[in-house]
Order: sequence, then structure tokens, then C-alpha cells
Amino acid sequence: MNDLNALFRKRIGMKEGEKLTFEELDDILVRTGKAIPFENLAIISSELSDINKENIIDKVLVRNEGGVCYELNAALYFFLEENDFEVSLVRGVIYNQGWMTIGRTHVAILLNHDGQTYLVDTGFGGNLPLKPVPLNGGTIISRNGEFRIKEENTEHGNHILELKLKYKDADWRIGYAFDSSNPVGNVRELNEVQTIIKEDPQSPFNKHPLITRLTNGGNITLTDTSFTQWDDGKVKKEEIDNKRFKELMKQHFDR
Repeated sequence: MNDLNALFRKRIGMKEGEKLTFEELDDILVRTGKAIPFENLAIISSELSDINKENIIDKVLVRNEGGVCYELNAALYFFLEENDFEVSLVRGVIYNQGWMTIGRTHVAILLNHDGQTYLVDTGFGGNLPLKPVPLNGGTIISRNGEFRIKEENTEHGNHILELKLKYKDADWRIGYAFDSSNPVGNVRELNEVQTIIKEDPQSPFNKHPLITRLTNGGNITLTDTSFTQWDDGKVKKEEIDNKRFKELMKQHFDR
């Protein structure tokens, strides 16, 4: 097994060796969001591997690719576990103008610290909470917006993540629901999620390439038809062709 701890620290530009504390998680989430893109390129090209610890490390930390939620949060989960945090993975249902019909295909992390449970998520595209979000309902404010968790029993789980992104949302909106009482027992369970994301006609990630990551001033998102940059509240969008797509991939995502 590759040295997950050293590889993850190297990928996000963090010093090796120092012991991680809960207070450093904000910094880790920002670094991870900037260094490791949310992307569906392997789904689009059908170059998928079984979801297990070794393959996640190989894809995200050795080949330096990104991934979707079940890959990014699995990688962060293994890293946090290695650094003695008490963590588990949970599955949720995304809300996008209505609850998505493809089931519990969002994967996030629950972290217990000092008698409190927090949601940690580095796999929610451009909607990342850049701090752990407490399950007790308290609002956290990070540089990209505000986040809170409401305890509410629905058919999709017992908690709902709500967010209000800086510059983008005038009001609170629903991100996803998840069930804190039903953690993922084994990372191999995420193969079921991968199959749905790859094969279901309702999946938003199996049609067009998408790659996005945080930047110092906001985020950048590249698809096969457009390149969008958010920088300190200002947005620039460029329509592109395949040649430009390849140029921008190299320039902004080193691929």
C-alpha cells in the first residue's frame, strides 16, 4: 500500500509529519478543494475501477486525478482516519430543484470530535463547505458562504444540509439530505453508487465532461462547451470548442 498520509499531504501542499488537530481541518478543506478537482472524466471515458482503498489512493493521490463525491470523500476519509480522527462515510440524496430520483448517491463524511458530530464534505462540486458543519444546527461561515444542518426526518434521511453561497444565493437552499444513523459499513458499498452514477439515465454525471476546483478568489468550472471563472464575485464565461477544452485542461488542471 502506498503511503496514503504522505501522498495526501503532498497533493494538498501540506507539511509531512506534523500531527493534525481539529482546528486545522478548515485549512485542509480549503487546500483539498483547490488541489483536487471534482470531475467526472473517468465516468465519461468509462475508465472506472472497483472502489476500494488501493484504487482510490492510486487514482487521486498517485495519478493525481480528481473524482466525484464517492472518490474525493473516500480519499479524505482514509486520510482523516489515518490521522486518528473518528470518521465514517454516509450516503445522501441531492436536492436540485427537487430531490434527485437516483437515490442515495451523494457520499460525505461524518466526524466526531469532543462530543459533537460534524459533516465534512470535499466532494460537492462548487458547493463545498470549507469548514466542518456541526449537526447541532449551528451556522458556519466560510470564505465561500454559509452552511448549516437541520435535523429533519424525511424519506431521504434524518438531516438536511442547507447552504447560502457567497455572491450566488440570496436565500438558504437545500444541498442534500443524509442519514447519520446509517453509515457506510465498507467502502466497497460505494461500487453501487458508482454503478448508478455511470449507468442511470437520470445521472447528471454520465453525459458531458465536467471538472471544477476552488481558486483563491472563487472557483473555475470547465465543460466540453464552456469555461466559467468566479473571482471575488465576478463571473466570466467563455464558450469553447474541443481544442480550447484541451488547452484549458492543461493550463488549469495540469492534465
